[in-house]
Amino acid sequence: MKRFYQICMALGATALISCGGGNKSKSTDEATSLTREEAIEEMLANLAEDERRDMEYLLENMPAADRDTMSLDLLVENVKYANIAKERFAWAGELPEEVYMNDVLPYFVVDEVRDSWRKELYELFAPTVDTCSTMESAIRVVNGNIPRLTGVDYNTLREKTNQSPKESMRQGMASCTGLAILLVDAYRAVGIPARFAGTLSWHDNRGNHSWTEVWLNGEWRVTEYYLPSKLDHLWFMPDASKAKVDDRLYAIYATRFGKADDWFPMIWAAPDETNPLVGLPMTIGGENVTQRYIDLAYEQYTRHIEAGTHTFLRIAGYANSQHTEHSGDRVAMGVDVFHGTEQMGGGLTAGPLRDMNDMFSVLLPKNQDYELRYYDAEGNLHRKSVTLKEEPITVNIFLAE
Repeated sequence: MKRFYQICMALGATALISCGGGNKSKSTDEATSLTREEAIEEMLANLAEDERRDMEYLLENMPAADRDTMSLDLLVENVKYANIAKERFAWAGELPEEVYMNDVLPYFVVDEVRDSWRKELYELFAPTVDTCSTMESAIRVVNGNIPRLTGVDYNTLREKTNQSPKESMRQGMASCTGLAILLVDAYRAVGIPARFAGTLSWHDNRGNHSWTEVWLNGEWRVTEYYLPSKLDHLWFMPDASKAKVDDRLYAIYATRFGKADDWFPMIWAAPDETNPLVGLPMTIGGENVTQRYIDLAYEQYTRHIEAGTHTFLRIAGYANSQHTEHSGDRVAMGVDVFHGTEQMGGGLTAGPLRDMNDMFSVLLPKNQDYELRYYDAEGNLHRKSVTLKEEPITVNIFLAE
């Protein structure tokens, strides 16, 4: 009973009255509280030992807003399927306890609707990773298959920003925040530690962005919904290099379950869009990870830029030149970048399902002439000359010329 008493303490002062026993008469509210506490006690008594330990951790560390409202059936399903994944997949069973408790077990990511997702995502993704012998290979399999298995793609026409997995899967669409939530939960469903990361605003005030981190070999690695070519090599790293550690508006944060020294700034919950730092809820634990991103970006980009030798050529592909305003106007087009006879880079422009800030970019030596080579819808090869000077430039190419 001592452990149950501690959980009641975590559930608040009202709950403490009922947990303490005694002979005081109780109001209707207190009676309701007692009914819930009895249900919690019965729930804990019916769980296996490992499941009971996990449930107690969730009850003690869940956000205050969830304490009196969370469905106990949802919590039981969450705990049971987390343990099923831990038993099924070797990487999950080998995790440090703290990592498992904080980054696999939790039933939520940020402030999304608390609905059932773990069983459904487990059943979707467990068969795809059954043949994976390492967590690293499982990470790539989940990441590479999530659009196909969930039917969800990037689209700014989604109903809201902070969608739960069920909300996104019902619509078949989400923006970056909903996609990041869905990917975190898909990883967790198969015992892969994951958390949500993002910035309230990029350095140039063009808006926020959200993505996902996965825990691999003792460190957090960077990915997002559409599988990148390599972990930690994301299209937004040049912007991350300009984040500001000591300015919450421009810093980069990752979420943290349980005890946290800081809080995650959920920009979508800002009551005043003109002054987003005022009134932000401080209900989700966070960790300032800005310096790690600055360090990653330095190795990939910043050292070249600091040397004054390189800048970015960004390339956007559109169906035609008359419509270039919306994500639906964009098309994925293969393009190669040449300097004389030497190929400097190549890849696909971002299609309609990609974040609007995501463009195909190549870091190139300054003050030189380049040629873009690509094919139109009729299969005709086009060559577009571009002069890159001191500043980054964006060049549009079109499927229908």
